[in-house]
Amino acid sequence: MRTIYFDHNATTPLDPAVREAMLPYLGEVWGNPSSVHHVGQRARAALDDARDRAARLLKSKPSEVIFTSGGTESINLALFGAARLRKPQGRHLITSAVEHHAVLHCFDSLAAKEGFEVLRLPVNLEGRVPPEVLTKALRPDTTLVSIQAANNEIGTIQPVAELGALCRQRGILFHTDAVQWFGKEPFADIHQFNADLVSICAHKFYGPKGAGLLFIRSPLLPDPILFGGGHENERRAGTENLAAIVGLVEALERFVPTPVFSRTQLSPLADRLKALILSLPETTFVGAGEHRLVNTISCLVAGVDSIALLAGLDLEGICASSGSACSAGSLSPSHVISALDVAPRLANSLVRFSLGRQNTQSEVDHLAKILPLVIHRSLPVKGTGFVG
Repeated sequence: MRTIYFDHNATTPLDPAVREAMLPYLGEVWGNPSSVHHVGQRARAALDDARDRAARLLKSKPSEVIFTSGGTESINLALFGAARLRKPQGRHLITSAVEHHAVLHCFDSLAAKEGFEVLRLPVNLEGRVPPEVLTKALRPDTTLVSIQAANNEIGTIQPVAELGALCRQRGILFHTDAVQWFGKEPFADIHQFNADLVSICAHKFYGPKGAGLLFIRSPLLPDPILFGGGHENERRAGTENLAAIVGLVEALERFVPTPVFSRTQLSPLADRLKALILSLPETTFVGAGEHRLVNTISCLVAGVDSIALLAGLDLEGICASSGSACSAGSLSPSHVISALDVAPRLANSLVRFSLGRQNTQSEVDHLAKILPLVIHRSLPVKGTGFVG
């Protein structure tokens, strides 16, 4: 049985050239970059070079690049660090109802344990935050806003440049979770988001797991959340994972200026997949029509729990998702779908197909044959309430 992988928003395979670039830092260059002897300083030179390369690509200052262990840590550092830094100026924080849980859970903690007030903005039926909604929500004591660049579950692209500009005009810090953006959407420079803080994750665009980056616009210095040393300009304690950092930077250079998720290649496949979903009586397309990641097609399946459907697809060798990989196995309805004002009976039926550069027309055609059969097998047997 062949494997067909339609879950690239969860993770991508490590690119062979990126792996090759990492290998010297798993072997001969093994020193601690903070050590003063020549073994450590060889590693330090490589770390400095990686930071300079990242800054050139982002068109930022090297001091504005903080290497982390991934998207989750980048988000946590941005939100906890910025909220605590600006707490004397105000305790009102704003995010949206469809953010990744890495964002929502940070804000939940700040509200429950540190005296902040958090407003979750509603979204329209496509999952977007209209700028006028944010404008009305801003208050004199609002100090931090976090709105994602693109949604991981349904692919909706937010108007982050407009939202960021609204915040900047009022002196409010703006963070964007751009984990799903990089490698998929056009990139000019890090300033296109109008954000003070931008979170990036390597394994979403064929880089290694365990590597991330937080852009922090100078002169902002968020409070650190890890303590123990003066690493990363005293923003993130802990010995740097040099091999993973090199892999991150290599993937940035290879796959971001010209997005590795090619719109030319993937649009026909996504269109075919969307047409399939629209043709089936049990399925409903969810997400934006125009403002959507080209690789992401999500649907709701009437009468079927997504876990049962995904298990059926997996038995056929097809890898898909019910939304965020960080929530895999959760019996709770997708909070993204719930925010779209979908009927409660459908909220547990989200299925996401996220395409990548290896996918082909024949694979989508194969899914078109298999999906109706799997849906039929996953429907409850009439009169029993059990899944057949």
